[in-house]
Amino acid sequence: MRTISILGSTGSIGRQTLEVAEACGHRVAALSVNRSVELAEEQARKVRPDLVAAADEKAAADLRLRLADTPIRVVGGPQGLLEAASLPQADTVVTAVVGIAGLKPTLAAIDAGKRIALANKETLVCAGDLVMARARERGAEIVPVDSEHSAIFQCLQGCRDRGEVRRLIITASGGPFFGKSREELGQVTREQALRHPNWSMGAKITIDSATLMNKGLEFIEAMRLYAMPPEKISVVVHRESIIHSLVEFVDGAILAQLGTADMRLPIQYALTWPERTAGPAAPLDLLSCPPLTFHAPDPQAFPCLALALECARKGGTSTAILNGANEAAVALFLEDKVKFLDIPRLVAGALEQVEARTGAYSLEDVLQADRAARAAVDEMMR
Repeated sequence: MRTISILGSTGSIGRQTLEVAEACGHRVAALSVNRSVELAEEQARKVRPDLVAAADEKAAADLRLRLADTPIRVVGGPQGLLEAASLPQADTVVTAVVGIAGLKPTLAAIDAGKRIALANKETLVCAGDLVMARARERGAEIVPVDSEHSAIFQCLQGCRDRGEVRRLIITASGGPFFGKSREELGQVTREQALRHPNWSMGAKITIDSATLMNKGLEFIEAMRLYAMPPEKISVVVHRESIIHSLVEFVDGAILAQLGTADMRLPIQYALTWPERTAGPAAPLDLLSCPPLTFHAPDPQAFPCLALALECARKGGTSTAILNGANEAAVALFLEDKVKFLDIPRLVAGALEQVEARTGAYSLEDVLQADRAARAAVDEMMR
């Protein structure tokens, strides 16, 4: 059984992690939130963690008053998030904070020698080389929570070394707009983009799924997580979201991981690996499965994927620029300030305007690239 800190406990992954923890008997030592005070109080009263951290100082002050009748300690601001990530009594940190905000807490957890159940893909997209090197130095385990990377992680248990791998095959649902032309995508709305056909996720990742940027970010993440060159990774659209990803070996054999579209499965595996235990997710019923289909992605209709693959090959801080611009553009779309196809336009503009550092880079280089990308998007909106 694990003692866990959940960073981003009020989000989709955080809430499902709490379900897994309750079903499997894991102790929750810390929770972190941004501003969702009421839900944070409800969670804290239920699981009785030692610590609750709120990134927003006003939210932290409110939580202190709400939890004053309990022994739970409440801390606020960025430093509070780092404390939750490195809490001594926790052996595992679930990093479910959205965006680049998860980078520093993940590094803090690595420095504390925790197992990282990684649900924050932006950490590896923006600074994967730094993060993986730090994990090797500190002896920290990184086990992926993303369903696609959990599938690859599980399939890789079937080989002795990475030299036996021909390629990693990442599956994509295709999102709500699969099959639409670029012209049709020019008319889609925020509400339509938020209707994912298979998964229930937070708003930002749902929009990334609609643009296929999510698959581009996962491509970059796979390069860093599994030390694979881009030519040994491919993306295939699998509408049914039953096969979560595959690994092809040099002898032609392919291993695939199948399961229901339930994030509690990869969350639980990240906590229990290398063991498996019974959990709250329902098993896949093969007799009720629809036919399994596969399609090539359309980079013309969904240019975000092409932009991400270009940055994957370029490397350096170009991936941080890509991510920062995308976060800014998606936020604007969710506020109805730009149209759907403005997202790739703004990302492409930022990649043209902000110079990427190639080769070796530092954490400050990554953070500067992120700031510059957001500033470029802001400038294009004026």
